[in-house]
Amino acid sequence: MDYKKDTDISHLTRADFLKGCAATLAAGALAPLLPQTALAAGPLIKRKIPSSGELLPVVGLGTARAFGFPRNEADFKARKEVLRLLIESGANVVDTSPTYGRAEPVLGRALKELGMRDKTFIATKISIYGEQAGIAQRAQSVKDLHTPKFDLLQVHNLKDTKAHLRTIRKLRDQGQVRYAGITHFFSSAHGELASVLRAEKLDFVQFNYSLTDRKAERELLPLCKDLGVATLINVPFDRGNLFRRVRGQKLPAWAKEFDAETWGQFFLKFVLAHEAVTVAIPGTSKPKHMRDNIGAAFGKLPNAKHRKQMISLIENL
Repeated sequence: MDYKKDTDISHLTRADFLKGCAATLAAGALAPLLPQTALAAGPLIKRKIPSSGELLPVVGLGTARAFGFPRNEADFKARKEVLRLLIESGANVVDTSPTYGRAEPVLGRALKELGMRDKTFIATKISIYGEQAGIAQRAQSVKDLHTPKFDLLQVHNLKDTKAHLRTIRKLRDQGQVRYAGITHFFSSAHGELASVLRAEKLDFVQFNYSLTDRKAERELLPLCKDLGVATLINVPFDRGNLFRRVRGQKLPAWAKEFDAETWGQFFLKFVLAHEAVTVAIPGTSKPKHMRDNIGAAFGKLPNAKHRKQMISLIENL
């Protein structure tokens, strides 16, 4: 993403700000990872999984495109560094799928080489039609991810939901899965997700929500709050649309009121400010963007007034 540079830190874009991080790092264990301002803003924000009370850091990592198609060893090393930065910053949620190209083998190798599997909350999926095919796909994921257990196993895009939920619940009873969930990434599927949530007792649901696509606020997010279902938010940058909208624009000075220093943090903090959001999982294969994303999990979040300002700003660009 190529944006106009500005010398005022409140106006820096995602890329420009991150170039200067090395010169402003604070002392301490996280100093190589995060900007000084993030370290000074307080502890990493975490939210509870309603069904268990387990706390999760509010920013994680999606691997759909970011990890699926590395071209060479240098690409793999960059993705490995993204994982290291995520986990050493204190965050831990990584979402993947057997249908994301080579994402599972890449993630599995990286975690094995880093020795960080035990520090990682792995969420993967069954993404195929047919109960037996789903069982076989999950077995391959075990091999590719180099782990016998998953923290969260989800029915991807509501494919053969009832059949795969039977499998997931059996695995949970056997101690091979900790949580059960469902996913989708299109707003047109929100109604169907809501119907499944009302019919099935689930721990998680994953769906899209962003500053430019707020349909989830109408039914899905309030329903998750009422039912006690944790949420994973995918495509929080609206597939890059948000960055395209603000190309050449300065970050508003009032973004400092909720500790947003870049457009990326601005967009993520909008999502995280909704009380029914558990974890946002933006995808990236670039370490500098991982540092930026995790910075959104520190400091203040926008209040109701800020959120209205944020919506108005984007709608008027």
